[in-house]
Formats: sequence, structure tokens, C-alpha cells
Amino acid sequence: MEEIERLQNEPMRNHTTFKTGGPADTLYLPKNVSEITCVIEHVRKTGVPWLVMGRGSNLLVSDKGFSGVVIKLAERLAVIHIEGNTVYADAGASLRDITARSIDAGLSGLEFAGGIPGALGGGVCMNAGAYGGELKDFITFVRVLTPKGEIKDLSSAELHFSYRKSIIPEEDLVVLGAALRLSKGDRNASLKLLADLNQRRRDCQPLKYPSAGSTFKRPPGHFAGTLIEQCGLKGCAAGGAMVSYKHAGFIINTGGATSADIYALIRRVQDEVLKKTGVALQTEVKMIGDFS
Repeated sequence: MEEIERLQNEPMRNHTTFKTGGPADTLYLPKNVSEITCVIEHVRKTGVPWLVMGRGSNLLVSDKGFSGVVIKLAERLAVIHIEGNTVYADAGASLRDITARSIDAGLSGLEFAGGIPGALGGGVCMNAGAYGGELKDFITFVRVLTPKGEIKDLSSAELHFSYRKSIIPEEDLVVLGAALRLSKGDRNASLKLLADLNQRRRDCQPLKYPSAGSTFKRPPGHFAGTLIEQCGLKGCAAGGAMVSYKHAGFIINTGGATSADIYALIRRVQDEVLKKTGVALQTEVKMIGDFS
């Protein structure tokens, strides 16, 4: 354990796209599967609370921090290997990098993911998607670490993917990497599609501000942003947190927001939408730590 890179009392605002969050007791930065399994075996034996994260693009960490161990896979565990039509990537590889590498190799299918800010591991756990595409449509297997310390390759069918969901969290599995089968494509056509989708993002999403992307899941038969706008909540603020004028489905950090600000605004939006429309909005963002 001593040789594995770690940071003590590390502010989580340095590791989340909201740019908020208090300190984690210890943040490990493993560089390979052996180091990951070593850290996880240790925390499971000691009973210390622990969390595996990628790029922190769907996390809201309490201002009080996280009393336990955070294991960050992004950046160091990020190898991408392409063979034929199959892309294998480590859990810490960014979806943007995987998309770019696949396009360079003449493969198509992942263009929808080229603007998603997260890492593959988190994307697999929640079956990330955009513009009609979802990761589940391309996954052939996901390599996981089980609670018993075994490394297994599980098929897409075994992971029971659905909208923004898989069984990975409830089965206490840790994603180590995944293989995706793509189609042979035209590089120039893929680059054009990627550019078009990214322009659509710039046109309708508040990308200049820290956020966690879409704050809420899409409720059946509705769009979260539309419901929020219909309730007159665009521009609604709590401290430095605000419902974006550009896209009501995004809560943004306009500068100096705390996690408490963001949490309070999320709850206010949920309460108002439920009261006025009868629709209960669920968050895509995961709450980490104590918000009481």
C-alpha cells in the first residue's frame, strides 16, 4: 500500500466538474489493476467507507467532505487499445478520448459520446448516452472486480442495462475496463457528425460554467428541462448555484457555489416540479457525503 500514490485530506473540489466538495480523508491514484485490487482489498478488510470515481462528472460531494477513501481511476488507468472493430479501454479513459481514438481508427458509432465529460467506468455504470445513443448498444463485455476479489468479464446482457442504469452499483462491482464493438466507418463523416453534435451542445448547454451535465434523469414521457422551465425555474438560484437560463436541466456553479447551495437548489427544483406537475424528478448526479 505504501508505494501507491495517495493524497491526504484532499479537497474534492479539485476532482469534480461542479468544482465543489470538501476533503476526502485519503484519495488513492492507482496506476494499474493490481494497485486497484490492493486498495480495495484493504478498505474492504478494514471497513473504511470507500468510493471509486472517474472524472467526477456526476458527483456532488458534501462540503463536509468524505470520511473515507476515494479511489480515482481517471488519467492513470486510461489505456485504450483497438483491434479490428473492437475498442478495449480502461475504466479511467475518458469517453472523449475513446471516441477520438476510434474515429482515427476508422470506426463509427461513438460519436454521440464525444462530448460526454466522464470516464468509461462511470459511463458504463450508468449506461451513459446522448443524442439517441447509449453505451449499452456497443458493449461486448465489461471487466469487473467482484466483492470476492475476482476479476470477471460480464456481457452486456448480464449487466441488465436500462436507461441510465445497470446492476453494477447494486452488485458492488468495480469496473476495470470494457470492450466495445463498433462499425467500420468513414473518418471524415464521423468527424463531421462529432463536430455537429458538439456544436449542438455548445448552442444549447451552459458549457462555460462548472456543472455535472444534466442534473436530472429524463422522467418517462417528459423532459426534465422542459418541466423545470414550465415551472418558471430558469434562473432560480441558491447562493452561487443557478438553474441555467440556457438549459433548465442544468444546475451550474456561477462562481463560488458550495455543494450545499447546489443541493438546496436541486431539492427546491424537485419540490416545485412535483407540486406543479406531479412529476418526481430523480437526479443523475450522485450525492456523496453528509448533506444534513
